[in-house]
Amino acid sequence: AAPRPAHGCGSGALLGRFGVLLQALLALCAFSTLMLKRFKEPKAERRPWRIWFYDTSKQAIGALFIHFANVFLSDLTEEDPCSLYLINFILDATLGMLLIWLGVKVVSWIVQHNKYTYLVFGEYGDPPQAAAWIGQCILYLLIMVFEKTVISLVLLIPGWTKLQQILLGYIPSPQLELVLVMFVVPFIVNAIMFWVVDSLIMRKYKQKDTLDINGSTETPRARRTEESQVLLSPDMDFDQSESDQDVSGLQGTSQKMKQPSYQVVI
Repeated sequence: AAPRPAHGCGSGALLGRFGVLLQALLALCAFSTLMLKRFKEPKAERRPWRIWFYDTSKQAIGALFIHFANVFLSDLTEEDPCSLYLINFILDATLGMLLIWLGVKVVSWIVQHNKYTYLVFGEYGDPPQAAAWIGQCILYLLIMVFEKTVISLVLLIPGWTKLQQILLGYIPSPQLELVLVMFVVPFIVNAIMFWVVDSLIMRKYKQKDTLDINGSTETPRARRTEESQVLLSPDMDFDQSESDQDVSGLQGTSQKMKQPSYQVVI
């Protein structure tokens, strides 16, 4: 067995019984923020549970891939694996977040340019199709693979070993270090990341296509046309009334001029 370091968690601590318990608790608490986000959405735009599951499950698959990749890379070191996991996690939350945003934007542009409707993030058809969800999951997982590959290449830059030695060296208890690395810090950062990424990949409700007015369905263009007619109609009536008054006034004057005058002589 590998010797246990004086400070920090030992080799295999991330996959030990206590480490796995912390990871399960982290997953439960982190994904509860996505449920909270759904209830924070306006009622008119709140996603049905099925759509919400399709959106959040993509993040779940991507987060599990990143998590187990970090655990695997951390166990490869002979130093403190908790410190290396924390370095991976911090890079995922900073540089990795930028790469995810860039990947979502590029993939969305390619999909919309080629008119692959069911591969647009958040669009699943009406009724929602599981095939569209599977295709979007594959695209999102490819973005995660790209992000983790870049982060792994960044870790090959010299200098990370010194940071790894001083990052958590002041914590004397290995279990306390494991709690900080596997639960406290990831919960705070994951809650923010899940909230932001969910806003990127969910369907955007900028304007509804139809509005229900008095039981009738009208498109925005028809509504604007009707509003313009209503706005113009008073002016048209006003102009018409003025012209009618002018015409009637002229007719009255002409009739007065044509009317013979009588003079009474007493």
